[in-house]
Amino acid sequence: MRIGNAASPFEAYEKLKKANDKLNCIVTAIEPHEEGIPIALKDNVCTRSILTTASCRILDNYIPVYDATIIGRLKAKGFVPVAKTSMDELAMGGTNMTALTGPCHNPYDLERISGGSSGGSAVAVASGLVPVAIGTDTGDSIRKPASYCGVVGVKPSYGKISRYGIIPYASSLDHVGCFTTNVRDAAYMLEVLSGRDDKDMTSSFEEVPSYSRIINSDISGRKLLIFKNVLDEIEDHDVLRAFNDTVTVLRMKGAVIEEVSFDETLMKAVLPVYYLIANGEATANHANLTGIPFGERAQGKDFEEVMINSRSRGFSSSIKQRFVIGSYALYKENQGHYYRKAQKIRRLVVEEVMNRLRDADALIAPTVPGIAPLMKESSTDELDDNLISHSHLIIANFAGLPSLSLPMGFSHGLPLGFSITANPFMEDIMFDIAKAVEEYTGLEGQTKEDF
Repeated sequence: MRIGNAASPFEAYEKLKKANDKLNCIVTAIEPHEEGIPIALKDNVCTRSILTTASCRILDNYIPVYDATIIGRLKAKGFVPVAKTSMDELAMGGTNMTALTGPCHNPYDLERISGGSSGGSAVAVASGLVPVAIGTDTGDSIRKPASYCGVVGVKPSYGKISRYGIIPYASSLDHVGCFTTNVRDAAYMLEVLSGRDDKDMTSSFEEVPSYSRIINSDISGRKLLIFKNVLDEIEDHDVLRAFNDTVTVLRMKGAVIEEVSFDETLMKAVLPVYYLIANGEATANHANLTGIPFGERAQGKDFEEVMINSRSRGFSSSIKQRFVIGSYALYKENQGHYYRKAQKIRRLVVEEVMNRLRDADALIAPTVPGIAPLMKESSTDELDDNLISHSHLIIANFAGLPSLSLPMGFSHGLPLGFSITANPFMEDIMFDIAKAVEEYTGLEGQTKEDF
């Protein structure tokens, strides 16, 4: 299948190297040695004999001896990796301003953020440098940059795509997904990437349909729920206008649409609960980053001093802060009060949403409440903004639901995103709804090719 307006891997490789001076979206360019479909990989995807840093200093010299499972699946379908893309350090962030290589720039305005943590992959696709790129999503790390950069970003159901060989953030929340310039390509990529993998015991045994063949825009009778808690917080008239115009068209296409409000106290708890769970799991997952078995090693008189010095030098202050929070939550005396309580609230949030979604086909909302912020006005601390209009995407990670963002219009020349979240393993329905939106907006295949 032809993906987007794919150039040859050799052309893509040269274009990426040239454009990176302005965009700063890649960590490592991978010189191709064969024809095929060029693809960019987030730099937390392990690639044998190729530098894989997760944009973190402690992994600045890490060269894996094995490939992630998805690499074999991509190569079997003719994809040729041409770059490892920039990301927030260890995937912990939503701005792509914390990468070891420096901030990644939005192609629509170089003074604005790309969104993160998969910002480099989103930018590479949005700039027309590659037709498809791999990302990961623990809270919104594919869908937020997809919205800010004006591309399609898909996070599938939990377990749909193997995570073997993916440097983790939080194991109960991590998902592998992709960026494309149109819905049909995204559907095809899910076919390529999905399926059971015995190396990842959380991967699903669910059959993988031929999404790209069965996709259609017939949404007659589909029940869509507008996430009213999100809309109530949005003040940007361009966002509300673009969303409401899209909803009107979906109604005209036969969808049954109603507004739903969820318990506001639970919705306000989403971000702090995420922060506790994600950073608790990250602390455990990255206990092996000591500088001893691999990665950059600092000097010390004994094992303990080497580890302390390596971790002190190897992590930024924001990552250290997250590890302190995670360690505190996991400390034996604190687990009941913090970590287990957060897990209980997570379950309540999931039950609250699923009780309504089980009788519907999808939950819809603006992906984020506005255009990509300026870098100088952006904070790398997620807790600075505890609004459900920003944090609602986390719910799909809490529940393992398939979710995507696709372009719904522009404001001041900058992209706006439309979010669709469906029931578990109902990606086919999600793609049908997305296709109906895409046909209305006419934004299929859009890129910002000034580089």
